Amino acid sequence: MGQHRIDRLDKKILQLISKDARIPFLEVARECNVSGAAIHQRIQKLKNTGIIKGSEFIVDNYKVGYQTCAYIGITLSDSKTFTAVAEELSKIPEIVECHYCTGKYSLFVKIYARDNRHLLHVIIDRITAIKGISHTETFQISLDEVFRRQLTVFETNEEDNDEIIE
Repeated sequence: MGQHRIDRLDKKILQLISKDARIPFLEVARECNVSGAAIHQRIQKLKNTGIIKGSEFIVDNYKVGYQTCAYIGITLSDSKTFTAVAEELSKIPEIVECHYCTGKYSLFVKIYARDNRHLLHVIIDRITAIKGISHTETFQISLDEVFRRQLTVFETNEEDNDEIIE
């Protein structure tokens, strides 16, 4: 993907589209005091370099029947199995996030299940059945998602220097 220099205009664009992915390019252009074509080109460049990874609609998991959210730490039997384990975990649709971590656990996952019985099934029958997983620990079951957001702290002040993103 190479390097891309992020300037104040890129940061302002990221700030605006992070708050609302459906904001019209012309509205972004007005906010940034540039043409719609310039915004279109900048957004395309940010996509091509991988800085923008897409846009999405957010489904309310609770309203579609997935009422249990849990966070699970996973210990690997051997760190060399990381890639294979991560690939297998990605095949479990109930797992919505997977992070490679420092500390006691190699991986940390966020999972949605219909209820506690479904969660138990996913843990016992799907996750712990993956070769390379030593054990799991369910840390928390979320009672409610208080808020969720994209990072929007792309500083755009005058003394801000351009940043090189790889």
